[in-house]
Amino acid sequence: MGYDPNNPMEGRITDLGPHPYTDMLPPVIAANKGKWLYHEILEPGVLLHVAEGGAECYTVRVGSPRLISIEHVREMCDIADAHCEGYLRFTTRNNAEFMTDSKEKCDALIADLKSRGNKFPIGGTGACVTNIVHTQGWVHCHTPATDASGPVKAVMDDLFEYFGSMKLPAQVRIALACCLNMCGAVHASDIALLGVHRKPPMIDNERITGVCELPLAIAACPLGAVKPAKAEVNGEEIKTVVVNADRCMFCGNCY
Repeated sequence: MGYDPNNPMEGRITDLGPHPYTDMLPPVIAANKGKWLYHEILEPGVLLHVAEGGAECYTVRVGSPRLISIEHVREMCDIADAHCEGYLRFTTRNNAEFMTDSKEKCDALIADLKSRGNKFPIGGTGACVTNIVHTQGWVHCHTPATDASGPVKAVMDDLFEYFGSMKLPAQVRIALACCLNMCGAVHASDIALLGVHRKPPMIDNERITGVCELPLAIAACPLGAVKPAKAEVNGEEIKTVVVNADRCMFCGNCY
């Protein structure tokens, strides 16, 4: 039936808003929520949580790139189906975690992961270099001063031995942000890799009206350094912008 303004929720079917996360908890976690006594790291990348009633939850953490293919996601899901009743979660630092309720299942899971080479490296816990969190880079952002995936891959390749071990004085968090907007959480990490634009934007009055939405470019500047202006091109007056270089923070939002 049609929409009833007097009863707007009647017959409402929508996927707006997040799905209740409680429906996605592994049974052992859902049954012991708020009842965990302690946890320990059994070995790099393997955690054990023990509940009041003696229930155990074994977690195996593996490294994952932030940008992954559909095939890689499906392989993760196949592993979760085989060993974890289909349950899988991602951490805020792009690691993936598989959870089981017995040591036997955990051992089988670890053996399966190791049989796949370095595709699913186990680690990222304790006194280690955990996975690098980073921004979109050139894949899906209009403001970066540098790419993200390439530099992160190069850095993590060099530090890979510290991901699967716990021989550092403490855990080290590394992050990369492509520009000064810093959506890569570099300000909340131990080591920050930050791409910085070094010059204010240059204005091409002959092209600007054809490639730029001027109101959006003006509104995008956090410091009001971009202002509307007029210029003459081929004897015709056009709308353009001017940049106050002294106020520009080189964020790239107006690009």
